[in-house]
Amino acid sequence: MEIDNNVTEFIFLGLLMNPEMKLLSCMLFMLCYFVIFLGNFIILVTITCSHLIHQPMYYFLCHLSLMDLTFTSTVIPSLVRNLVAKRRNISFNSCMTQLFIGHFLAGVEMLVLVSMAFDRYVAICKPLHYMVIVTRQRCNMLVLLACWLAFWHSLAQMLMVLHLPFCGSNEIDHYICDVKPLLKLVCGDTYVPSILVIANSGLVALATFLVLLASYIVILYNLRKHSSEVRRKALSTCGSHVMVVVLFFVPCIVIYVPPPSIHINDKEITTFCAVIPPLLNPLIYTLRNTEMKNAMQKVWNQKRSS
Repeated sequence: MEIDNNVTEFIFLGLLMNPEMKLLSCMLFMLCYFVIFLGNFIILVTITCSHLIHQPMYYFLCHLSLMDLTFTSTVIPSLVRNLVAKRRNISFNSCMTQLFIGHFLAGVEMLVLVSMAFDRYVAICKPLHYMVIVTRQRCNMLVLLACWLAFWHSLAQMLMVLHLPFCGSNEIDHYICDVKPLLKLVCGDTYVPSILVIANSGLVALATFLVLLASYIVILYNLRKHSSEVRRKALSTCGSHVMVVVLFFVPCIVIYVPPPSIHINDKEITTFCAVIPPLLNPLIYTLRNTEMKNAMQKVWNQKRSS
């Protein structure tokens, strides 16, 4: 069947706010982006230039920081551009590319968080077999698997949108290209695409979130066998991970589980997802982690002296 599509570009409506608030909001988002970039860059340099890169937990943390940095660099510049630009248009092909990249990066981050939970589960529940189970080869395999699964997830989303008929309005009620706001512009039945979005994004995020919560409940249950010192350290580490998981998954579930017919403040939730978790992750993983702080001090002292 031939697709009726006469739309060659889309126009973002952006975040609707008072004109006098736009400049202040733009400065605030740019400040947040600078802090996110600096914080995650410091984590990347600290881990890759120290002995921490050989530990699976920090190896996954390095990839998490990289995903935070790249995902934020996809969303916040587009948000700022739509706050200050007079013409907020994007070509159809660029829109599809942005959709693919956004879902790919978010998908990789989701699966890296799963890998981090797997690492903590083995470390606490099977400590005697940790070095045999969580090898560098297996860590590399988990990261490659995350990229592979995220690629097919985002490709499925993009191909589905490419085969939809756009022949009416081209105004996207958002500041980035995403599946749900694009479905509202389709001039045809969107029941099947809506179900596919819920299944491919919403239910997958919900199921993964529940599995992660279950794994941390099992970890907490197994901690009763350990000493108080081990329990304190493990609770601190797992508490950080649970906080990151909740901050990342809950907004995704809120956006993608309800059908597109239900009005959700997608723009505001996407802004929260793109700004708050990447902003807090460096603080969560450094201020509450003595080993990370010591490595950071050592690496940056070496760089300053050299």
